[in-house]
Amino acid sequence: MSSLFGTDGVRGVANQDLTPDLAFSIGLAGALVLTEETHHKPTFVVGADTRISCGMLGSALIAGITSAGADVIDVGVIATPGVAWLTRQLGADAGAMISASHNSFEFNGIKLFSSGGFKLADETEEAIEAMILAGFEGRDRPIGDRVGRLTSYPEGAEDYKNHLLSIADLDLSGMRLVIDCAHGASYQTAPALFKALGAEIITLGVEPDGYNINKGCGSTYAENLSAHVLEAKADLGLAFDGDADRLIAVDDQGDVCDGDVMLALLARHMDRRGKLAGKTIVATVMSNFGLEKMAEREGYRLLRTAVGDRNVLEQMLRENLSLGGEQSGHVILLDDTTTGDGQLTALRLLGALRAEGEGVRLSQLRRFIELFPQVLLNVRVETGKAGRIMEDPGLAEAMRATEDRLGRGGRLLVRKSGTEPLIRVMIEGQDVDEIKAYAEQLRQVIEAIGAEIR
Repeated sequence: MSSLFGTDGVRGVANQDLTPDLAFSIGLAGALVLTEETHHKPTFVVGADTRISCGMLGSALIAGITSAGADVIDVGVIATPGVAWLTRQLGADAGAMISASHNSFEFNGIKLFSSGGFKLADETEEAIEAMILAGFEGRDRPIGDRVGRLTSYPEGAEDYKNHLLSIADLDLSGMRLVIDCAHGASYQTAPALFKALGAEIITLGVEPDGYNINKGCGSTYAENLSAHVLEAKADLGLAFDGDADRLIAVDDQGDVCDGDVMLALLARHMDRRGKLAGKTIVATVMSNFGLEKMAEREGYRLLRTAVGDRNVLEQMLRENLSLGGEQSGHVILLDDTTTGDGQLTALRLLGALRAEGEGVRLSQLRRFIELFPQVLLNVRVETGKAGRIMEDPGLAEAMRATEDRLGRGGRLLVRKSGTEPLIRVMIEGQDVDEIKAYAEQLRQVIEAIGAEIR
């Protein structure tokens, strides 16, 4: 995979790592590469979330695309899966989403999609990066009537919401839901979607100002949603991230249901209807050991991939599977869509709950899976140091010692983030205090190694 494109597109601090110059180059190179691949004038669908830098970066990206002679359909604020769906629906050659997902407002990113609504193939990303690094040497710019055209399509988000309604097959009358939209891309569509299905809704995170996206709200701050679910005596809560490609749910008791819980409940529901292809769930190395034990008990196959929803998707496509996802709340329902979709996941989760009959609560249904104690630590390091820290012999030795202490009753995973300057430490075991202590020891080792690297 290219170094410019991480596990989830190009991402960094807006105007520092991800500059308008880089956004322009990505648009220009992306359009030129696609022109070579398609042999015609391509059309891009471009959407964005609500962070303040989207205007700056979107303008630059669109300028790059149109300067290559490709056309752009600007759909405005919309969820990432909405861009993927509209790319297919409008017959476009590619899609681009400007978002940094669950990150705070100062970050931003660019994700590119193929004409089929899938994230670009590695070789296409590598061709785009190679062209940028070569400085577009020998490339002529189109002039006159060969310059690309920009058109606006403000109905895009509404079309996407109506598409979700058309496939929902769900009546939520009598249900009270608390919905946290993270002041992000779903702030208009999600409330309208669940209200149209008959639910009584209480909304959080629906007043974006460019700076408050994901700030103390959304899928990474589910404890905020838990408090509101309990206060409202709601049936459950739904929390999306900034671009609404992931979902974290909260049950009626205020307990968080992460991606692993949702994968388990969706697998059960799909299997009962003969929809769980290969009786298989695709998850990542970060998924809880409890998901593995549940799959073993129920006769499902669990396949683990490297972290990143693109890795999950690639495995699903290789084996023609229907369900996969990440603990973080990215769930891919390949019978319905091509990428993680928080709003669609919520619909299918609610469908699984409704199928259990009147009066069944999510707090009861979630007992289908028992999660093992798990500690996750994000150790922030200086930009550019994560790879060198991961290669340090001192960290390898500390990890071996931790694994020896855990024995067969636990699991350790240490990896660098593909989207942020972080090293992530995950430990599972039977004793919460013990694994917390082990994780803290590894944090100290990582920080000490980072301080020594110049």
